[in-house]
Amino acid sequence: MTTAQPDRSPDDATLTTEGLAPSGLGRVLLIACGALAREILALIRMNGWTHMDLTCLPAILHNHPEKITDAVRTAVAEHRGDYARVAVVYADCGTGGLLEQACADMGVEMVAGPHCYAFFEGLDSFAARDEITAFYLTDFLARQFDAFVWKPLGLDRHPQLLAMYFGHYEKLVYLAQTDDPALTAKAQDCAARMGLAFERRFTGYGELAETLERWA
Repeated sequence: MTTAQPDRSPDDATLTTEGLAPSGLGRVLLIACGALAREILALIRMNGWTHMDLTCLPAILHNHPEKITDAVRTAVAEHRGDYARVAVVYADCGTGGLLEQACADMGVEMVAGPHCYAFFEGLDSFAARDEITAFYLTDFLARQFDAFVWKPLGLDRHPQLLAMYFGHYEKLVYLAQTDDPALTAKAQDCAARMGLAFERRFTGYGELAETLERWA
């Protein structure tokens, strides 16, 4: 009988700025974005993958994608000696192919696709929509909208900048990993603040679940 792993998710603020340290348990290490921690830990618990461990880099790196590749390289070098296998739970995430090349150089696997919006919805489905006027949120980004969008862009201080940043967008699409009415309401509020139409799509864990199952 497998033993369910405890929920050790830190709060979103910690995942945004500090990430998540590995527990030291398990033989497989997942090096992930902090924005995916809750979903990955949920999948580990649901499937009883007690041989898997997780460490997360700060989610706020997504506001500086040029720093992601070096941060992943450092994490792999730091931890790979302690694990039989290391995998990277990032898609390209704005690195312009640099992360993919780095992972190939290091001999570690990573998630396919351009970003988490695509693999949550499904790479083929996301590409087929070709929604160039849509702004996307996941569960994490709905919870952390102010930390990732509103405050970094200065909209809390200069709301007149809203049209400059988002004037070409038409709708906000909330890709929901969970059925949470409170979180849906928060995402709707984000759309209202941006002056955009709102659409919710329930994706669940999408292709993230399939990828982790292959690595398990």
